[in-house]
Amino acid sequence: MRVGITGHRGLSDGVAVLVRSALGAELARYDAGTLVGVSCVADGPDAWFARAVLERGGRIEVVVPADAYRAGLPEWHLGEYDALLSAAVRVHPTGLAVSDAEAHMAGSQVLVGLVDRLLAVWDGQPARGYGGTADVVEHARRTGVPVDVLWPEGASRD
Repeated sequence: MRVGITGHRGLSDGVAVLVRSALGAELARYDAGTLVGVSCVADGPDAWFARAVLERGGRIEVVVPADAYRAGLPEWHLGEYDALLSAAVRVHPTGLAVSDAEAHMAGSQVLVGLVDRLLAVWDGQPARGYGGTADVVEHARRTGVPVDVLWPEGASRD
């Protein structure tokens, strides 16, 4: 089973704990021997998901939205990004150079095209900018990819 991830970054520590737990519970539904997680491995849900897939014994594939993508990630996340990228059985570059909203959406579109299901750590609100989680969910639904929304009851982004 090929499962992808999209989700909000910058979640509070309390929400992060709940989201990590929800991701673990969701991934427990899948056979580790056939599980392939597809992620852009940004900080937050992308990386938590990829790490959880590996810890369950699954494999990961990484989508790189742009050549300059890594440079736009927070400094504190770069070690985990590099480790997850190194653990990937396959890397899917978009071929774009600049890491901007268009590249991020292009990466998400590639990701959605590679998976059987999409997990969305999403509060149900509209995207705050082009290529946000809501846009990715809409794209997945429009292209027939089932979406499982994981959002802790009572949680908020701000």
